[in-house]
Amino acid sequence: MKAEREVWVDWLRIAACAMVMLVHSTEPFYLGGEGGSQVLSRADAWWCAIIDSLVRCCVPLFIVASSYLQFPIHYAAGEFIRRRALRILPPFVLWSVFYAFWWGDPVENFRDLLLNFNYAAGHLWFVYMLLGLYLLMPLLSPWAEKVGKKELRGWIGLWLVTTLLPLVRDLAAGGVTMIEGPSGIPQVARYPLWGEASWNAYGTFYYISGVAGYLLLGLYFRKFAPEGWSRRKTLCVALPCFFGGFAITAGDFLRRVFADSVGVFPYGATLDRAVGWETMWCYDSIGVALMTIGALLLFRRIHASGAFYRHIVLPISKASYGMYLMHLAHLAWFAATFRSLLYDPAAPFGWTTAAVIFSTALATFLSTALLSILLQRIPKLGRWIIG
Repeated sequence: MKAEREVWVDWLRIAACAMVMLVHSTEPFYLGGEGGSQVLSRADAWWCAIIDSLVRCCVPLFIVASSYLQFPIHYAAGEFIRRRALRILPPFVLWSVFYAFWWGDPVENFRDLLLNFNYAAGHLWFVYMLLGLYLLMPLLSPWAEKVGKKELRGWIGLWLVTTLLPLVRDLAAGGVTMIEGPSGIPQVARYPLWGEASWNAYGTFYYISGVAGYLLLGLYFRKFAPEGWSRRKTLCVALPCFFGGFAITAGDFLRRVFADSVGVFPYGATLDRAVGWETMWCYDSIGVALMTIGALLLFRRIHASGAFYRHIVLPISKASYGMYLMHLAHLAWFAATFRSLLYDPAAPFGWTTAAVIFSTALATFLSTALLSILLQRIPKLGRWIIG
């Protein structure tokens, strides 16, 4: 008998997909310039903080959806890995090759692909992370089958404590310093905490921090999240979580930008400064975690499964992986086009900045949805292109 489809997860997937596109549509307004980071106006800083922060729970929502539907696994680990690999890897390889030719030097790009994703197509980092979680699921599934509600809450609580570590590192270091990462990519320096040292990156909380916490959130919502909450109770919990997390992420971004620029715009700096600005936008930070919890509580109340769901939401949800893989190629063109047509840094309240961001994201969403659905319907080949 075919399992009943989780309608709210389909709504969540397409929302998360749109959120990803909003995140990447915002980037040109704080990334760029000669050094790598550039904010042209005070209004641009505010719009980046507001829009990007509002949708920063996009990737965690994808992780929770995968966890909710597949964790714990109920068949052999080898079979689980085989199914996931056949679903994820063929489209990923195809689009990795596409981007290797699309941007930069193909020879250099293919050499990099032997060890990592093409940095020009930075969104592909997500696939590597997701594959890592799939390797972890069989290991944790026996525990996940037996864990009780109180115990799981305890582990999630401990994980939430680890989302404060970016702030602890800043306080301990007296500010953010920078080091150079792989291929010259700047990374925020890790101030050593609780067992970390130059010869050991795996401190006390390493193994229960990071995106694995969203695996536990998906498990909790699958096993224990209350179905019978009233709308009032849901809103009383979800909205403070979401907007509290938003205040943390947006406020921290603005604090860092205005501290560096001293409130004087246009402001340009090296790429490492932008990496520092994004500290509380990272997915292992407390603001993003709180927003994810709030968003999940709201999505769980969606039960609409009528004609619009069947003919619009469901096909887009099924094509969302392909949309994610291809969207950056579409977005780059739309971003340049709308910016040349609409952008005016001197516009009142910087309204053209918001117009460019939302126009870019909407056009990208619609074009990738249409193309992904059409490609997916190609007999025998569609699943290898889109997944």
